[in-house]
Amino acid sequence: KVFTAARIHTMDPGRPTADAVAVADGKIVSVGTLASMQPWLRRIPHDIDDSFSDRVILPGFIDPHTHLRLSGTFMGLNYVGPIDSTDPQGRPLPSLPDRDAVIARLKSLVNGRNEQSSDDERQPILAWGYDPGMQGGHLDRDMLDAISTEVPIWVMAYAPHIIYTNTPMIARTGVDENSRIHGLGRFADGRLNGWFIETEATAVASRPVREQLYAKGFGMAALKLQGQVAVNSGVTTTADMIYGIESFDAEWDDHEKAMQAGDFPLRMLLVPFEPTLRRRFGDDFLDAYQKLTERNTDRLAVHGVKYVNDGSYPSMTLRLNFPGYLDGETGLTGEVPWQDMFERMLPFWKNGIQIHSHANGDETVDMTLNTLSALQQTVPRFDHRFTIEHYCISTPAQAKRLAALGGMASVNPYFVHYRSQIHADSGFGPDRAEATARLGSLQRAGATFALHSDYNLVVAPMHPLTAAWIAVNRLSIDEETVVAPGERISVDRALRAITVDAAFVLNRDDSLGSIEAGKHADFVVLDDDPYEVDPLNLRDIGISGTILAGDFHAAKS
Repeated sequence: KVFTAARIHTMDPGRPTADAVAVADGKIVSVGTLASMQPWLRRIPHDIDDSFSDRVILPGFIDPHTHLRLSGTFMGLNYVGPIDSTDPQGRPLPSLPDRDAVIARLKSLVNGRNEQSSDDERQPILAWGYDPGMQGGHLDRDMLDAISTEVPIWVMAYAPHIIYTNTPMIARTGVDENSRIHGLGRFADGRLNGWFIETEATAVASRPVREQLYAKGFGMAALKLQGQVAVNSGVTTTADMIYGIESFDAEWDDHEKAMQAGDFPLRMLLVPFEPTLRRRFGDDFLDAYQKLTERNTDRLAVHGVKYVNDGSYPSMTLRLNFPGYLDGETGLTGEVPWQDMFERMLPFWKNGIQIHSHANGDETVDMTLNTLSALQQTVPRFDHRFTIEHYCISTPAQAKRLAALGGMASVNPYFVHYRSQIHADSGFGPDRAEATARLGSLQRAGATFALHSDYNLVVAPMHPLTAAWIAVNRLSIDEETVVAPGERISVDRALRAITVDAAFVLNRDDSLGSIEAGKHADFVVLDDDPYEVDPLNLRDIGISGTILAGDFHAAKS
């Protein structure tokens, strides 16, 4: 089949534009014009598909950091977030503007609960979506106890790095004042404050409600819903950056079945969470990793390894260098002690397994760069593609050091628009909030970077054209204020960061990210040309759908 278009942007700098692309067996045969590809067309029977003759084709967008299946664990819970959302059936859920509205919603849920015969039988209220930055500060045990000291209350933040609980819910977790768990929150006087922060502590808080969180069929339902969201956004490839949290086998099976059913028209890379690998497989974690990769296909593959080394930007739990937080918070490290990071990463580094290292705050970026430097000094490597994930708060000096060490960044730019004004006065202060996602510094330093969404675990869409729009314009939520104008990048560089450079970050640039002979025939079909529209209108370009391995999937409203 030969697709024609008003314009094809290939992201191949040697042959940047074309009018037609020939496809066979899901891969690209030739790119150019109908005339230039005649040596192929004279020899091979073919059809001309001019359905997109008035549209623009680009390589399918790549979002290299998402959590599509995991979103299903939250979407069935009581929603208390600050933006409008949807339930698992796609029905609208209204937003709640502030903490008082959230507390009122939780009270109504408690009051609506049927009285039961004993506290032991009383089922917890589970809620998701709270955002301390947008809704007026954190919840705590005392606030939730004021709602009920009988019904257990469990509230997960929108960015699921914190779970807030009341006293009866704390009792169900089995922790007490003498417990010593990384991420167990306390008031200044040492009393438990109801917070469970980061993976080790949130796992403890989630055990009593595991059956409700991981309800039967939630994974398949989430993938079906998010598969269409991806098509609507032009995404053809993504990576789940915390594979194995529930079950390596169950998570793989859900993706495989969703793809076979036609509900998930994507290529998906599953990135194992390193602490889970070690907990599940002990000293055999490397052998187990290799066995996980034996099932890899072009559509579904295990890739790299993931570390979480500090908290969340929107939850305000990341780690900052001086002068720190506005109100004296300190943030939290991940469950792997920083002093152990080199030894924990070294086996993967030695075995050529790509490392993805979550670092939101500049203190964590320093630690990550120090670790990368130590790895390079111990076992020097070229083309290792060590990637800092999120890279939200950083400095120009860190960008230069990252490039010097051969590292890359997968950056979340959405916070520039959606949260810079919020966190200028809540959490980080104006200097750091405005200079979030220093893409211009990365470009000047010569570092390769991609743009990602972290969808659906942050208050932002999965929409690469919006990511590009933010990267190019750096407009804050008021649609007027340009923050850190020197960190803006060009339209071309932004589009590279959601196509071929994103493929490079995922070590798939040999087969994805540009429209070249031999690569997978994965495209996005746009209504307008992103190189021709006003850069202020990038995010408004209509998306007709995606083409995956030569097959078209239509966007739906």
